[in-house]
Formats: sequence, structure tokens, C-alpha cells
Amino acid sequence: MITVDHLYDKKASCTLCNTSFITKKLRSSFIRVQSSDTDFYSRYSSEIYNPLYYYASVCPNCGFSFTDEFSLQAAPSSRKQLTELVWKRWTKKDYCGERTIHSALVSHKLALYCAGLKQETHAVKAGVNHRLAWLYRFMENGEQEKRFLQQALNEYLQSYMHEDYAGTKMTDMRILYLIGELSRRLGQDGQAVRYFSRMIESQSDSHEKGLIEMAKDRWQEMRSVKGALQSQA
Repeated sequence: MITVDHLYDKKASCTLCNTSFITKKLRSSFIRVQSSDTDFYSRYSSEIYNPLYYYASVCPNCGFSFTDEFSLQAAPSSRKQLTELVWKRWTKKDYCGERTIHSALVSHKLALYCAGLKQETHAVKAGVNHRLAWLYRFMENGEQEKRFLQQALNEYLQSYMHEDYAGTKMTDMRILYLIGELSRRLGQDGQAVRYFSRMIESQSDSHEKGLIEMAKDRWQEMRSVKGALQSQA
């Protein structure tokens, strides 16, 4: 009987030092989603079968960490920063094999640091921050989860203002929803209502009916909670 490993080898190329390396990814056939949260965090049947662990790749030669959303080009000033602050300080660690929650956190934080030095778009930095918040949610570390949710929210807001998500898988409705939902989760209800309302007001022009229904549900939940608190006052 042939046993298939849950991980497979993926070829990667570092845009900083030009090293080609092999890193592990999770086979889609092993992914079993048990439930999903309202900000798209997926809960999986097993800790070791979590594709989120492998979202960021780390070059074993220079330490440059990146995701598939990173641009392939970097300005000379960014390359200099990455070389001085990442490559020259790297101590040859290997994050290319099977990962634990802790090595997943390290690889994501490295990617976030590199994204800042490389001057990636706000949309890219929002995505890494958001996934860091999910990892901390899995660990049930509420303080760190909120910290990275707030950073993700700040980046999503900047991305929406500058429209730097154009040409990516991110859509107008999705980023509006994420701003509203992260605002709601962080207790910023006024801002959440504003962004959910923008979605609802534009529903006739959108094909993303599922997202609009989700926005309506979150808006109604906030109204219900507010009404319950007022009745108790």
C-alpha cells in the first residue's frame, strides 16, 4: 500500500539573493475545513493539516521571506535595506521543512518584516497581518490576535484609500467587508457600520451577493447586541 505524505516539495526562487530552493507545502487532498469564522479564518480537522503554516516561504540562504502575493521586483533602495537588515544578519536557519505553529509564526513575522522593507503594497501587508492574527487565534492568544487584527485593519484601510489591491484577487466588496468585519471584531462599531452600509448601498451594482448577505448579517448582529445592552441599561 502506497502512503502519500501530506506535504509536497515546491520549487521557489529568492528574488533577493537569487537562490533556488525547495520548500514544503500542504497537499490540498489533506485539507479538511471544519468551520469558518466571519473574517474567513478556517478551522481545520488537524493541526498538522493547516495550509496556513506554509503561506510564507523563507529563503534558507539569506532569510528573505515572502508570499505568493509579493511582487517580483524591488527598488534598489529596498534591495539595499533587505540586504543590510535581513541577508547580512541571517544565521542560516531552515524553515523549508514541516512546520509547527511556532515556526509558522516566525516565517509570517519574517514575511511581514520583509514586506515593510521591500515596500510591498498595503494589500500584501494586510494579508500577512491578518494571517498572523489567525495563527494567534488558533493559539487562543487574544491579546496578540487583536494586535495583528488592528494592524491588518490599518493596512486594509490604506489599501482601500490608495486602491493598491487593483489587479489582485481582492475586490471592492471584499475589502469593504474585511474593513467592516475587522472593525466590528475590534469594537469599532461606528466604522464597521459605515463600511457595511457602503456595501449594502451598492448591492444592486455587485455580483458578490454572498458578501453582501454576510455584511447584512454582521450589521444585524450589531443592532441586536446594541438593543440588548440598551434594554439592560
